[in-house]
Amino acid sequence: MKTSILFTTALLASSISFAACNSSAGNPKKPITAHTQRVADENNKIQVALLLDTSNSMDGLIDQAKSRLWNIVNTLTTLKYNGKTPDIEIGLYEYGNDGLSAQSNYIRLVAPLTTDLDLISEKLFSLKTNGGSEYCGAVISDATKQLTWSRNNNNMKLVYIAGNEAFNQGGINYKEAISDALRNDIYINTIFCGDQMEGINSFWKDGADTGKGKYFNIDSNEAVRYIATPYDTRISECNIRINETYISYGSKGYEKKMNQEVQDRNAQGVSASNYAERAVSKSKAAYKNDSWDLVDKMKDDKEAVTRLKKEELPKELQNKSKEEITAYVDKKSKEREAIQKEITELGKKRQAYIDEEMKKTKSQDDLGNAINTSIVGFAKIKGYTVEK
Repeated sequence: MKTSILFTTALLASSISFAACNSSAGNPKKPITAHTQRVADENNKIQVALLLDTSNSMDGLIDQAKSRLWNIVNTLTTLKYNGKTPDIEIGLYEYGNDGLSAQSNYIRLVAPLTTDLDLISEKLFSLKTNGGSEYCGAVISDATKQLTWSRNNNNMKLVYIAGNEAFNQGGINYKEAISDALRNDIYINTIFCGDQMEGINSFWKDGADTGKGKYFNIDSNEAVRYIATPYDTRISECNIRINETYISYGSKGYEKKMNQEVQDRNAQGVSASNYAERAVSKSKAAYKNDSWDLVDKMKDDKEAVTRLKKEELPKELQNKSKEEITAYVDKKSKEREAIQKEITELGKKRQAYIDEEMKKTKSQDDLGNAINTSIVGFAKIKGYTVEK
């Protein structure tokens, strides 16, 4: 009966509508204000909200989401805008679960748009299914109004909603909710878990068409297919070494560092390939933890250590001078950069190996492959370049 997800999907179709919306060269230029200058100076962002149906039939789809998170992140990190790496923010909602409040339309904001990718992994692995009523219009409306979307029109702002009940259920009209999203340059992609025609007849395709996005139908019970490579073991060994370069700080630093290790184990529990994908993510600029890791924090704030209290530092640094702490952080930073470079080189070889194997496997059409292709196609339309 109910649902599911797959945040892995296709941004490609959205590209056509984005291109049309951006073709406003004939309009007179607006004057530059303090606000427009501030928006222009912001780092480019790729913002993706995943709206996942967690009613009874979504277990297989949740497994797919867990299995493809780091693969999707790694594809996103190949994108550059004006030569710079965009910030990647992912947000997560669940809907259609009887365990949620009827007053909230059985919807819960699981994680806001965030660069904390470990948090997204943690929340994905914590999702549980339960029967319920799926209100697509309501959850799209919540995501549009509650999440902190960028005002920069050059950013990619995308919603992926997945499920298998009729798209027009609930008291909030999905067309009105989607119109509100489009006014904020947020584009809606729909993923129906079931037969293609059934998805069309139950308005999932109309939701995507209205939202200037892409309609997909998938088999939510299909197991993810992995391609093991000769580089997976070496990359995983690098992951162990890179973890030793993280220096926790602040009231939640230790907790966050422990969660990093928990998400390593979660990825490893899915498959060795997934564990390697996560390790590759740690070599990317998008995997940043400046809220709890001193190495990341001091990249942009060299004086951060001078503002920290003794008790906010790990025990091994609490009795060190500011100069000694700075030297230690610098040492760990150099170690991390070297390991990241090693992972990057291995990751490129790994991806080349996978690409070759996929050419031999004509049936290789899983969701990871679909989203990778679509992300690249869509990004090019938006003016991004791809650097592998």
